[in-house]
Amino acid sequence: MKAAIVVFPGTNRERDMAIALRGVTGQAPTMVWHRDTALPAGVDLVVLPGGFSYGDYLRCGAMAAHAPIMAAIREFAAKGGHILGVCNGFQILTEAQLLPGALLRNASLRFLSQDCFLRVERDGTAFTRHWAKGDVFRTPMAHGDGNYIAGAETIRMLEETGRVAFRYVSETGHLDAGDARLNPNGSMNAIAGVFSENLRICGMMPHPEDLVDPLMGGVDGKPLFTGLVEAVVG
Repeated sequence: MKAAIVVFPGTNRERDMAIALRGVTGQAPTMVWHRDTALPAGVDLVVLPGGFSYGDYLRCGAMAAHAPIMAAIREFAAKGGHILGVCNGFQILTEAQLLPGALLRNASLRFLSQDCFLRVERDGTAFTRHWAKGDVFRTPMAHGDGNYIAGAETIRMLEETGRVAFRYVSETGHLDAGDARLNPNGSMNAIAGVFSENLRICGMMPHPEDLVDPLMGGVDGKPLFTGLVEAVVG
């Protein structure tokens, strides 16, 4: 599988993402600079990693959504390409309107750097094929603007069409969107990640790429990358 990681000024998780992808593909992904106007030929997967693109000026991801490379990413998406956006990458995808909703300041108005637990809300997608619906896994979060919000009709659409990818829950899978211990950033319906209509674009706030090796403290995030490679290559 040929993967490309998009790097903006302020991106700081591209190396973590490269380690995760290299671990399951056996080859290093290509780094694509924000001022590039084309993706590498034959690319199978585009990843927008975490960080603080353009210093998070205006709104997180707002300036990156208008970077030169985004035209090529929109074209890639229109052709059915697979795209993963994590943390700032999720913010960029919403600002670019490739995913619905928006990410606002955490309800606590504090930057959160801690582990959380996510529940898989839809299995069988390229991003979740190595999990069953209802599985719970641990993953780190590190963000100040992870509070997912959308209009009532959009939330209803996401719920009814199975486009919620992950939710914040307890270690045992208990859901309580009003409990700040379980839903620390205050996201609507405890939503931690969503899919595009064709299920080929996924955005999520926590960082599965930071738990892909026992030396990192666990491999809870590895199934996402293993399944993604299998789905794209197969």
